[in-house]
Amino acid sequence: MNYLQPIQEAISNGIAALYQLEIPADEIRFDPTPPEFEGEYTYVVFPLLKASKKNPMQTAEELGQYLLEHQNSVARFNVVKGFLNISFKSDFWTSILYQLRTEQPWLSPARSGKKIVLEYCGPNTNKPLHLGHIRNMLLGYSISKIQAAAGNDVHRVNIYNDRGIAICKSMVAYQRKGNNATPTTTGTKGDHFVGHYYVTYSNLLDEEVRTLMAGGMSKEEAEKKAPVYLEAVRMLQQWEAGDPGTLELWQTMNGWVYEGFNQTFERLGVDFEKDYLESEHFSKGRDLVLKGLEKGYFFRKDDGSVWVDLTDKGLDEKVLLRSDGTSVYITQDIGVAHQRYLDYHMDVSAYVVANEQDYHFKVLKLVLEKLGEPYADGIHHLSYGMVDLPEGKMKSREGTVVDADDLMDEMEASSRSFLEQSDKQLDFSEAEKTTLYRQVGLAALKYFILRVDPKKRILFNPTESIDLQGNTGPFIQYTYARIKSVLSKLSDEPGGKMAAPDKDELDLIVTLSRYYATIQDASENWSPAEIANYIYTLARQFNKFYADHSVLHADTPEQKQLRIHLAHTTGAVLGHGLDLLGIEAPERM
Repeated sequence: MNYLQPIQEAISNGIAALYQLEIPADEIRFDPTPPEFEGEYTYVVFPLLKASKKNPMQTAEELGQYLLEHQNSVARFNVVKGFLNISFKSDFWTSILYQLRTEQPWLSPARSGKKIVLEYCGPNTNKPLHLGHIRNMLLGYSISKIQAAAGNDVHRVNIYNDRGIAICKSMVAYQRKGNNATPTTTGTKGDHFVGHYYVTYSNLLDEEVRTLMAGGMSKEEAEKKAPVYLEAVRMLQQWEAGDPGTLELWQTMNGWVYEGFNQTFERLGVDFEKDYLESEHFSKGRDLVLKGLEKGYFFRKDDGSVWVDLTDKGLDEKVLLRSDGTSVYITQDIGVAHQRYLDYHMDVSAYVVANEQDYHFKVLKLVLEKLGEPYADGIHHLSYGMVDLPEGKMKSREGTVVDADDLMDEMEASSRSFLEQSDKQLDFSEAEKTTLYRQVGLAALKYFILRVDPKKRILFNPTESIDLQGNTGPFIQYTYARIKSVLSKLSDEPGGKMAAPDKDELDLIVTLSRYYATIQDASENWSPAEIANYIYTLARQFNKFYADHSVLHADTPEQKQLRIHLAHTTGAVLGHGLDLLGIEAPERM
C-alpha cells in the first residue's frame, strides 16, 4: 500500500508545471527525514536543477510552495540546501493509522507472479548440523517468508550431499568400530551417531599415517596409502558399481542421519517442501555436460577430462568431468538445477550458500547459460559470511565443531538462567516456563544472527544475545508481550475519532507506515536484517512512547482511541515481523 501516492502525483504535477519536466509519479522517491530536521519525508531536488535553472534552495522552495497550494495533506515544509522536508497534517497520519489497524496490508500483499525456488541448508550426511548450518537455515527460512510476504510464490527446498568419499569414510569407520551398534541401542541422535564415526575415521587415519611415516614414508604418501583411506576409496568404487552390501549400509546410515536432521529442523522451526539427493542427480548433470561437449560448448583435454573455458568472462577454465568420466561437485548442481526447473519452472533459483562458494555459483550460472538453459538468468546466490564464536573459527574435522543441537541447548539454558534471575515474576506453570525458555532462547539466537547483513561475518556471542533491554530478540518479544498485556485490559471498536498525535505518537505512526515498504526492500535486497532492524526501531519507539503516555488512562476519549490504535497496530507489526524472522511471539513474559 502506497500512502504517499497523492504526494508523488502532486510533486510530479508540480515539476511539470514549474519546469516543464515530465517525471512519472511512480518514479518520485522520498526518504525519511533525518531526526535532526523537522518533517516526516524528504524529497531531493538536485536532479531538477538542469530543468529549473535555479539553485537548490530556490528550486526546493518553489516546489514546496506548490505542494502547499495543491495538496491539502501538506501542513508545512522547510528547505535544507537541496532537501525539501515535508510535514503532513495530523488527520493525514491518523487516517493512515486507521488503515493500518483495520486493513493490515502486509497480510495481503499484491501478488507479483514471480516464482522463487529457494535452496538452503545443503548438509553432508556424514556429520551433524553445526553453527554455520544454523545461519544458513535461519537466512533461508526467513528470506522465504519475506519473499512470500512481498507477494512472490516461494518454494523451500533442500539438497542432501549424500554420496562421495566423505560419506564412505564414516561407513568404513563404522564397519571397523561399530560392532553393530545403532542410534537406538546407544541412545544417540542419528546424525550425532554417524558423525562420531566420521571423527573416528580421522583418528584411525592419523594413527595409520603416523605408523607409515615411522617406516620412512612422507606424510603425503602415507595419507594416500593408509589402509583406512584405501578402504574408503574401495567402498566408493563399490557404491558407484552398485554393490548391494555397500548400498544397504549407505542407506541405513543415511537414514539415521535424516532422522536426526529432521529433529533439528523441527526444533529450529524450519522446513522444506522437497528434498533433492545428490546421489539421484549427479549422473543427470554428467549427461548434460556430455551434450554440451557434443555441441562444442565445452572441450576435452588430452587426459579425457571435460572443461569449460570462461576466460572471456574474466574467470578461468573449470573442470566439469574428471578424466575417468566421473562427476565433480558442479556437475551435480547442473543436474539438480535442470531437474528443479522441470519440477517448478521457476523464475528465480536462489541458493543460500556461504561466500566461500561465490566463484562456484558464478561458474554454475555461466555454464548453464552456455547450455542454453532457460532458467540460467534466474540463478541467484544469496552469499553470506561465516559465523565465529569468541573462542575462534570452527573446525569440523577435529570434532570441535559447534554443534547445532548443543548450541540450542545452551541458548535455552541461558534463557532459563536469565529469566529466573530477572525481576520479572513468571506466574507460569512448569510446562509454560519450559515453552517460554525455548521461545526466548531461540529468539536470542535467531535475532542475533539475522540482524546482521547476510554478507558480513558474524562473531556470535550467546551472552550478549539474551537481554530484555538491548537490540535483541527477547527485547522485541518483551515489547510485544507488554502490548498484549495492555490490550487485554481494554475493549474497543476501531471507529472513534482520534486526537492529533504529539511528537512521540507521530514518530510511531510514521514508522508503522513504512513497514510494508520495508518488506519490499528486504525482499529486493534478500536481507532479513532490514526486517530485524525495523522491528527493533519500532519496539524502541513504542517503549519510549509507553513510558510517557498512558493508554489505559488517557486524558480524553480521542487520545485513548489514538493510543489504542497505536498499541494494536504496533503489536500486529511486531508479531508479523518476528514471524518473518522465524521467531515466536509469546503473549506473556
